Amino acid sequence: MSENKNNQGMSQIVNELVQPFKDLVHTSRALLGLNISYVVEGFVYFGIVGLLAIFFNEFVGLDDIDAGRMVGFQTAGITIAMLFLGATVDWIGLRKAMLISLIFMFVGRLILSMSPQLGGPGLWGGSHMFSMLGIMGVIIGYGIYQPAAYAGVKQLTTSKNSAMGYAMLYALMNLGGFLPALIQPPIRKSFGIDGVFWFYSAITIVGFAAVAILMSKRAIAAATKEAKESETEKVVDDDDVMADMSAKEKMKYYMKNFPIRDLRFMYFIFILIPVQTLFAHNWLTLPLYTSRAFDGFVSDNFDFFVNLNPLLIFVLTPIVTGLTLKKNTYSMMIVGTFVMASPTFILALGPNIYTLMTYLVIMTIGEAMWQPRFLQWVAEIAPKNMTGIYMGIGQFPWFLTKVVTSIYSGWFLMNYCPEDMAPADMNTEMMWLIYGFIAIITPIGLILSKNWMQKGFKTKHEG
Repeated sequence: MSENKNNQGMSQIVNELVQPFKDLVHTSRALLGLNISYVVEGFVYFGIVGLLAIFFNEFVGLDDIDAGRMVGFQTAGITIAMLFLGATVDWIGLRKAMLISLIFMFVGRLILSMSPQLGGPGLWGGSHMFSMLGIMGVIIGYGIYQPAAYAGVKQLTTSKNSAMGYAMLYALMNLGGFLPALIQPPIRKSFGIDGVFWFYSAITIVGFAAVAILMSKRAIAAATKEAKESETEKVVDDDDVMADMSAKEKMKYYMKNFPIRDLRFMYFIFILIPVQTLFAHNWLTLPLYTSRAFDGFVSDNFDFFVNLNPLLIFVLTPIVTGLTLKKNTYSMMIVGTFVMASPTFILALGPNIYTLMTYLVIMTIGEAMWQPRFLQWVAEIAPKNMTGIYMGIGQFPWFLTKVVTSIYSGWFLMNYCPEDMAPADMNTEMMWLIYGFIAIITPIGLILSKNWMQKGFKTKHEG
């Protein structure tokens, strides 16, 4: 009897894991185009950002502090752009918003690739100024693109497959983020980092083509209609909330429903800042840490280790989402942020391949537990026609995270992991110990505020 119960329990677990994938298999052509575009953008974005600090060191002539600030200028700029440009998709539609965003990113990456040849090196030199202009194009493009993509998932999926839709979008971007580990090294070794940037500029066109061809007006209309027909009467009615409003009435509606009016929402997104610093260290610290604090295999192949997190996210996120679909969102946030923050203390034991791999695996498991759930929650609580702006506001703490982390990361590298020092003489242990104490603030803050937060915490899947 107990064996039958065990078999039934195992069968239920497998079914809960597999069913969300089944719901997403019969995806629309429009959602396929969105997913392909997101893979390509993950490939290009992570590939460039992982080399950006070194690019500013070697080709623009900036020191570690200023190079870190330039990386922060792009990453933080993207997040603040979402705040102002996130509503673009709400106003002009999914297809137009994505096409316009990709044009901005293509032009920006071209200018960034050309910048070393357009002026002299050094802070505020010609190459620096042109590189900033190129980054501005990427910032504007991503400020439109990211909220549009998540608004697209909301528009093109149903309640049955939306959770897996968000998880797969996040996972696919990270799959793209791992591809540089395989494709980038031979290009970098043959043509240099500037050659890699030219390559990524060209690849941006592939993502544009996926949107232009697969996400046609007809394909989007068909997918949206199918999603509506499978939902309840209430969801269909929500479509017409702003349909007959004037521009002035729409603006009033936006202001009335701005998420900053919800104190729990604001606390929730801001308490995530400490653990989110670990995301920023993926491109601000890990590339230089793995290339400076290690000898031999790790140092020679730092691209692989810097980009291993995205591959793990691609594998783990759908699995974790399928297994935890019915779990309380707030509890998942506490556990996930704790799991993500805790392995930072392992790096404080010293630089070796075992501590590095342990950190990357455990940190990624934690990220897979909470990050897609957070993005889904923000998108789903947004009123109809306001998904873009909610995603923008929800990502605003990212702006502060990237700004603050980029300001101090260069100082820590120069003092604990400097370029002109032998690995044995560095003190990277103290650097990661401090970063661990910063990251652990998030789960502690979530635990201390649990009773207050759960009084009015909104989780659609529990409703």
